[in-house]
Amino acid sequence: MSETREVLLVMHPDRETTKDAAREVATRFAEAGIGLRVIDDEVKELIEHESFDELCSLVAPHDDPARGAELVLVLGGDGTLLRAAELARPARVPVLGVNLGRVGFLTEADSDALTETVARVVSRDYTVEERMTIDVTVSVEDRIVARTWALNEASVEKSTRERILDALIEVDGRPVSAFGCDGVLCATPTGSTAYAFSAGGPIIWPDVEALLVVPSNAHAMFSRPLVVSRDSVITVGVDPHGSPAVLTCDGLRHIALPRGARVEVVAGEVPVRLVRLHPGPFTDRLVHKFALPVKSWRERHAR
Repeated sequence: MSETREVLLVMHPDRETTKDAAREVATRFAEAGIGLRVIDDEVKELIEHESFDELCSLVAPHDDPARGAELVLVLGGDGTLLRAAELARPARVPVLGVNLGRVGFLTEADSDALTETVARVVSRDYTVEERMTIDVTVSVEDRIVARTWALNEASVEKSTRERILDALIEVDGRPVSAFGCDGVLCATPTGSTAYAFSAGGPIIWPDVEALLVVPSNAHAMFSRPLVVSRDSVITVGVDPHGSPAVLTCDGLRHIALPRGARVEVVAGEVPVRLVRLHPGPFTDRLVHKFALPVKSWRERHAR
């Protein structure tokens, strides 16, 4: 009996180039005898092709669509990949991103390498690495009201622009600093190149087992980013006499935080698995994605 191989396709919903790429992927996988799953509500909006239904099976987003799939293939940018990770993580299925967006730091291949990328999937010529996640718990008056997770970051932010968030940061049950701010970001090493980087945090190599705390626009003398052990417990408390806030994880999951809420962040129990096609070090990826200058002034101005 031959093995049945299936791939779940997740696409950016707003780009014309995604339609063309999706059609190419569907056709090439069909030629290789690999089944393609597509989330049904995306297909209705994105794909208008007479033979597409014959190449793909439709799955609902709430029916654990990644379970049993070989991998999740993403056509889009980092936001689309984060949405795909939400589907892939419960089934522990690896995610492969093809960048159709801008920087695409989490994505592995660019759009001009789509044909090669599909061929590598067909031949199983890839590796998989695990990325640390965070588990997030929200409590109010010692009562847990929500649980969620993130691959990049959990951000506790003021809920209205004209207000200031009064926050208390604790590490391992001990207070570190309290201040007014726009927000506090708790990030993974993977997330250190995302929102936390924009807020002034350091870049952490993905194989470093650590958690990152980055205050955003804090009104305080001591508001530097903190890097703590992956075994630490980070708590961000919202002042019971201050303004309410909002918790956002990976820009996808939003939870309203009343006054006095406490957000606890720990290393996640379930990682996200990312497909790698290129074995080079993270340093090379950093230089490539941010287009960093790596020649000294002497080399640039040599006669």
